Amino acid sequence: MNTTTIPEVRFRTVDGVRIRYADSEGSHEPTILLTSPWPESLYAFERIWAALAEHARVVAVDLPGFGQSERRDDLLAPRAMGEFLGRLVAEFDLGRPYIVAPDVGTAAALFAAADHPDLFAGVVVGAGGVAVPLELGEPLLSWVVDPDFDKYRRVDPHAVVNAAMETHAGDVPDLIRADYLTSYEGDRFVESMRYVRRYPEQLPELAELLPTITTPVTIIGARNDRVVPLANAEFLAQRIPDNHLAVVDSGHFAWEEAPDEYAGIIQQTVDGWSSAS
Repeated sequence: MNTTTIPEVRFRTVDGVRIRYADSEGSHEPTILLTSPWPESLYAFERIWAALAEHARVVAVDLPGFGQSERRDDLLAPRAMGEFLGRLVAEFDLGRPYIVAPDVGTAAALFAAADHPDLFAGVVVGAGGVAVPLELGEPLLSWVVDPDFDKYRRVDPHAVVNAAMETHAGDVPDLIRADYLTSYEGDRFVESMRYVRRYPEQLPELAELLPTITTPVTIIGARNDRVVPLANAEFLAQRIPDNHLAVVDSGHFAWEEAPDEYAGIIQQTVDGWSSAS
């Protein structure tokens, strides 16, 4: 699928998993790595791509089991996904990138930063469940804690994706919506739920690690996020030593609902908040 900004997507095998990605290439420094939100794909970044690619090499990936990347069950947990991010950075020869990991990428990127302090030059997270005890809205909370997992196999994944898109403050272009729908067809949506169902077990582990993170972290919280309330961003800001909390007036999908502000916050992270203020 061609869009106005994101280059043609390609596939590459990382640690035995077929990963879909897009790469602005070129000689720009630094490098920004974008990880796909859920239930979306790397095309979620279409509205911020041009602004970021003007000053950096930008690489966007669908995480394993999300978007149109291959699933591997052992990676469907935040800590395992964090380890995978390290292997992806090495395979793509990204050096020491800035990572932008909203939504399901948030916990994975923070685990990676805690376990591998030199992996990232900076981390941008938000709109991902991290708080302990859980601070999640519906339907996400039920997806995480409902003991009857199998009943979700009877749910129409198109209905789930379309319902998520209806919460957007702005319209989702038809071609991008079609990509989201294709990404979670069949059992792909219900199987991707396995990742967030590890939150009750792994988020307490992450909470203990947050004070040990030495990488600068920018936290983007959305004031009107009903799925992952602002309390999650505040939870991180209270525990990560070197952090900057930026709150935007948008719903959950801030990268699409407030793209100019979102891209600006990323650019300030790359430039260094002290020099930008």
